[in-house]
Amino acid sequence: QVQLVESGGGLVQAGGSLKLSCAASGSTFSGNGRSWYRQAPGKQREWVAAISSLGLPTYADSVKGRFTISRDNAENTVYLQMNRLKPEDTAVYYCAPGLWVPSTYDAWGQGTQVTVSS
Repeated sequence: QVQLVESGGGLVQAGGSLKLSCAASGSTFSGNGRSWYRQAPGKQREWVAAISSLGLPTYADSVKGRFTISRDNAENTVYLQMNRLKPEDTAVYYCAPGLWVPSTYDAWGQGTQVTVSS
């Protein structure tokens, strides 16, 4: 079973940048996609970005042009580079196996908190 550990969150001013990491263990990473989700206080968890096994990225409209997802198969890690951050990006960020997960998915990690001050 895949275990995913997120890191890299923090407090940043609007317009700043952060790079999140998602380290995977327990599975061969190179043949699988990965995705990032986020959950803001009082809101449902939402899909943010995904990267396929071939390295093809997709993004939610709200982050397109500001966030970049990438992967390092040798390190079994996926990254989320977040630039031009906005206060509305404040959330706990989670990664998940595959390009997306169903609403019934319940194996979320601890996530990493991103707080963007205005």
